Amino acid sequence: MFDFAIKHTHRSARRGVFRTPHGEVQTPAFMPVGTAGTVKGITPSQLKATGAHMILANTYHLQLRPTADVVRELGGLHTLMGWNGPILTDSGGFQVFSLAGINKITDDGVEFQSHIDGARLTLNPESATEVQNKLGADVIMAFDQCPPLPCNRETLASAVDRTIRWAQRCQNAHRREDQALFGIVQGGLDLGERQRCVDALVGMGFKGFALGGLSVGETHEEMVSVLEPCGEMLPVDKPRYLMGVGMPRDILAAVQAGIDLFDCVLPTRNGRNSQAFTATGQLKMRNERHKIDTAPLEEGCDCETCERFSRGYIRHLFIAGEMLAATLTSIHNLRFYQRFMARIRELIVEDRLDDITEEFPIAVSEG
Repeated sequence: MFDFAIKHTHRSARRGVFRTPHGEVQTPAFMPVGTAGTVKGITPSQLKATGAHMILANTYHLQLRPTADVVRELGGLHTLMGWNGPILTDSGGFQVFSLAGINKITDDGVEFQSHIDGARLTLNPESATEVQNKLGADVIMAFDQCPPLPCNRETLASAVDRTIRWAQRCQNAHRREDQALFGIVQGGLDLGERQRCVDALVGMGFKGFALGGLSVGETHEEMVSVLEPCGEMLPVDKPRYLMGVGMPRDILAAVQAGIDLFDCVLPTRNGRNSQAFTATGQLKMRNERHKIDTAPLEEGCDCETCERFSRGYIRHLFIAGEMLAATLTSIHNLRFYQRFMARIRELIVEDRLDDITEEFPIAVSEG
């Protein structure tokens, strides 16, 4: 039902295939984020046309509304979203970090105050796993504690301790063989804590492993200093997922360290905020210089936006407040990411991964 096969390696970079009940994922792969059961402003057919293989949804947000029970009654997450490809659900562990101001953490779990209406929602390893079992995604994540960076050693060690204990509780609570449960490695920038977490998780029987607790305040250089050692710590025969990391240069560094899966809101968030990704950097589409520009967002891009619409038109839509502006720019950004990942896969097989920066200079810049 689940299988991960490495087809080629170039130094530490891996070209693989991850097989799930809803299809194959060609790796390294980027997963668009559909937090509340939708990739914002994008239909499933539009999403498929960008080249996406797998998408992500979020346990915390879906449990708030419409709730996992409603999703199950409506046929499960795939039916609800109209997406017949693989889906991964985050456990809500990232919200332990991102919503720190409205939650309370104990050894048992986390009590949230809903950001929507203030209602109480408790997530712990058992309930987060049960919710994900009801949602029905192909890959589900263990509930973990994601500490901020920087943080003191005591806080970091405590988060790792909880993550380890909670991981075993998630395994014990997991009820569906048609869902692959991944463990999450925490430890911040401390390689000793990362190793301690990996050592504890590997024996628990997870189908894959994620690196959590990055892109939460550290610099690019600090992130890179952790990626390669962590790649060496993880089992070779299991898929590796770097959570919430999405700038092209960060993705490239992680691929070079042996990471297989990525997700981030950047393509659609930036698209809604009038920023378009190109191989050489980002365009700010509200700028006056695009007013009478007849060029596409990016020459050579085969997305629907670039094949049919001009920069001048897209700028007009943003200035006029038309929702189509966000959709068209998001389609382009999503296709940009899939073109970037497809080229990475090709160059790994050709043993020329270093050449990616010639075609995508954005992969060595801040974007």
